[in-house]
Amino acid sequence: MVPSFRVLLLICSLFFVSGEASSKATATPAAVSSAPHVIVIGFVGGFVHHDDRVHTEVQLIERLREEYASAVFVEMFENHRGKDAHQAVLRLLHPNREGSLSPEEKQNARIIIFGHSWGASETIELARQLEKDGIPVVLTIQVDSVSKIGENDAVIPANVSQAVNFYQLDGMLHGQPQIRAANPERTRILGNFRSDYKAKPFSCGQYPWWDRVFMKPHIQIECDPAVWNQVESLIRSNLSLEAHLPQGSEINSPASPRLSNRRPALKTYSFNLRARVTQHSVERNRN
Repeated sequence: MVPSFRVLLLICSLFFVSGEASSKATATPAAVSSAPHVIVIGFVGGFVHHDDRVHTEVQLIERLREEYASAVFVEMFENHRGKDAHQAVLRLLHPNREGSLSPEEKQNARIIIFGHSWGASETIELARQLEKDGIPVVLTIQVDSVSKIGENDAVIPANVSQAVNFYQLDGMLHGQPQIRAANPERTRILGNFRSDYKAKPFSCGQYPWWDRVFMKPHIQIECDPAVWNQVESLIRSNLSLEAHLPQGSEINSPASPRLSNRRPALKTYSFNLRARVTQHSVERNRN
C-alpha cells in the first residue's frame, strides 16, 4: 500500500513539474522579445546641451519620460551625437548584442524622431542610418530644420511612415520650407507648415540675449507653444496608436490593407493640423 502511494505521489509530482515547466515555456524571452520596442529620440539644435531646460524640446522630452516611464525609451541628444543615438537604438532593439539584428527585432521597432534646427537635420540623418539597417521609423518631426554639412534634410527616406515639417522664413537663419518623400508610396508627408512672426513677434525671454537678437525668428518658433503643442500631439497620438500599428514589414508596404485603412485618418489629422496652424497664423496677424 505504501509503495503504491509513493508511486502515485511520484506520478503526481512529475505531472505538476511538467505542467509548471510547460507554463514557463510559454513565457520565454522569445515571447517577450516579440513586444514592440517603442523609442522616442529628440535632437536639440545649435550648441545646446541635451539637458538645457530653457529649450522647449528638452521640456517635452522630460514630460514624455515622466509620463511613459519604462514603457517607452525617451532620450534627448545633442545634434552632433547622432552616432550615439544610433547606437542607443541598436542596443535597445538587440539587447543581447550577439550577432546582428534579426528580422523580427527590426520589424518590432517603433521609433519616433524629432528635432529643432540642426537637430531637425540630424533627425533625418538618423532615419537614413536606420534605413541602411533595415529598421522602420514611425514618424519624423522637423522644426525649422537647418541642414548640416553633408546632410540632406529635405528628402525623407523610404523607411519613414510619416513625416511633418514646421518652419519659418524670416531672419538670418530659417528652416527647410519643403520636405518630400524619397518614395511617396511608402512615406506620407503630413504637411509643411509655416509660422510667421512678423506681425506679432513671439517673446522668448528665457533664451540668451544673443539668440533673441541674432536668431530671433529661428528661436521664436522653438519657443512657440502653438507649434510645440502640435509636435507633442503628434508624438502622443502615435504612442497611443502604437498597439494598433501594422506589424513588421507591413508598416511601409503600400499593399498593406492595415496601412491603407489608416490613410483616411492620417488625411483627417493632416487637415486638422493644417487648419490649426492656419488659424493660429490668422489670429496672430489680427492681434
